[in-house]
Amino acid sequence: MTTTLAAIRDALYPPRCPVTGAPTDRLSVLAPEAWASLVLLRGPARCDACGRAVPGLRRRVGDPPALCEPCHAQPRPWTRGAAAFEYAGAGRKLVLALKHADRLDLAPMLARLMHGAAPELVAQADAIVPVPLAWGRMVARRFNQSAELARALARAGGRPRACAPRLLARTRATPTQDGRDRDARRANVAGAFAATRPGRARLPGARVLLVDDVMTTGATLEAATLALIGAGAARVDVLVAALVPFGSLPYVVPVTDHAAAEETGQ
Repeated sequence: MTTTLAAIRDALYPPRCPVTGAPTDRLSVLAPEAWASLVLLRGPARCDACGRAVPGLRRRVGDPPALCEPCHAQPRPWTRGAAAFEYAGAGRKLVLALKHADRLDLAPMLARLMHGAAPELVAQADAIVPVPLAWGRMVARRFNQSAELARALARAGGRPRACAPRLLARTRATPTQDGRDRDARRANVAGAFAATRPGRARLPGARVLLVDDVMTTGATLEAATLALIGAGAARVDVLVAALVPFGSLPYVVPVTDHAAAEETGQ
């Protein structure tokens, strides 16, 4: 968008914070109050499989990977995982704005936060792959928010050609994950992904970074990871924008509106 067109847009539709609605000086900028309520997941005292805080963790060179209780109890099929922020407060509003309010302008900002959480995962990936949507859900939404994040993440890391949005596909549509505990979510998405035929040539021996908007129990990411490993990927890492807090697990809540029904329903 040219400077003139951007100025006209901002004059007609003054930019506002996507979380608080407060006026901002440009599009896709958070107000100070929104930044203050965004819980970033940074620092060394984190689970190496999901990015969750591990209380009391003290790291030393040569220590084995640190895992939170859920990831220790049920090991993940991927090697490393990280998240940019908690799916609560401002973090939840940002994800829902991207996913259900057509705020595609937020993808670059969210991708920068994701890159800041694990720049090494982006730098080391041979392919940056989004979790795919089923055909019907793609038609309804008109875009795949995970693919938008993957593209923006590849650009944020200076590796736009590493993005491979068509390497993984859904083999069948699955009902929403909402209202299901971890075991039910796993059963719901089991076998729902496969590497596409052109993509299979890229996978043997490759290091793949799998990208999604939200990790709840991790069942969807597990199914996608197993499909990539089954097609020959040497290693799969996971990077998401938001991680559902411990207090919200298992994610079983009553559904009162369309957005809530789909917000973690991939």
